[in-house]
Amino acid sequence: MIYLPSGAMNKVMPTDPPGKTPVKGTESHALLHEMIRSFTTLARTLNLSHAVRELGSTRQTLRRHISLLEELKGVELFVVKDRQYQLTDEGSRALPEALEILARGSSWLMGHISHYNGMQRVHAVLPGDVHFWLQQQPMGELWESKRSLLRECFRAWALAGGDLESEKMKHVRPYFMVYRNSPNGWICVEIGDLASYVSWYGWATARSSIGRALYGMPGGDEFAHLMVEPFEDAANHHNARLDHIHTQLQREQDGPKVPLNYRRLLLAGRFPDGSFALISVLDRCFDITIDDLGPDEIHAMPEDLVMPAHPVEALFEQPKRE
Repeated sequence: MIYLPSGAMNKVMPTDPPGKTPVKGTESHALLHEMIRSFTTLARTLNLSHAVRELGSTRQTLRRHISLLEELKGVELFVVKDRQYQLTDEGSRALPEALEILARGSSWLMGHISHYNGMQRVHAVLPGDVHFWLQQQPMGELWESKRSLLRECFRAWALAGGDLESEKMKHVRPYFMVYRNSPNGWICVEIGDLASYVSWYGWATARSSIGRALYGMPGGDEFAHLMVEPFEDAANHHNARLDHIHTQLQREQDGPKVPLNYRRLLLAGRFPDGSFALISVLDRCFDITIDDLGPDEIHAMPEDLVMPAHPVEALFEQPKRE
């Protein structure tokens, strides 16, 4: 949440003359929202005319919004070179959080995000009439499931104490996607050969995604917005989190959107230097629980996309193979 100091807010909102009704806090918040929108739109287009047209605003208003944000933050967000806007390093670092603020505000206002018994639930409609459903699950679901992949990963993580290089995690590491937080947001630094991401998008796309920020990966910015809060939750608590998710995603550029279900385990880990590593393990399957979805919707995912229920190598249990 961003709060403006009272002195700074007085610069944003004009002081009301005596006898006038004072400016309400909601109006101040609305202006802050518009200022952030101006920043993120110009950061995306890097063209003043295009940004003004998209915002339905004026050049003067947009410039004033950027100037006020720069004054309030005490940094320069843009530079103009050869009549072309460019983000400064400080602007690039500020952009991911600005996008997240807009996304979370919009999701809350539209009723996309709620909580039930302390567990997060999300239903968002993305561009192209794509529905995204997420229902956070109690960790006890791991022990109740007939599928042992996530359970094996959880046990390995616990015994390894989150150490990414531990021998205890070596056998399940091929299923991992690993992220590092940075000023530019969450960066993908590793994708295992057996990860769901590889079998969904293919080896070439997976390898090309290493080093990209979450907002630059397949699925688009709107999909990335919905990933950020669970990532932050696992990171802030240095713990584990389990979600069931249903949506539709393309498997290749310009291809059709394909129904997709998965169980996702997020684990707080550590790189060799002790810095934080976020581990994500996906298990594509039909065994998900989302209260607002029926069996037909869940089973819309092609059956050949279901991942094996058990890891190739298991150290902690030997499940009966069906």
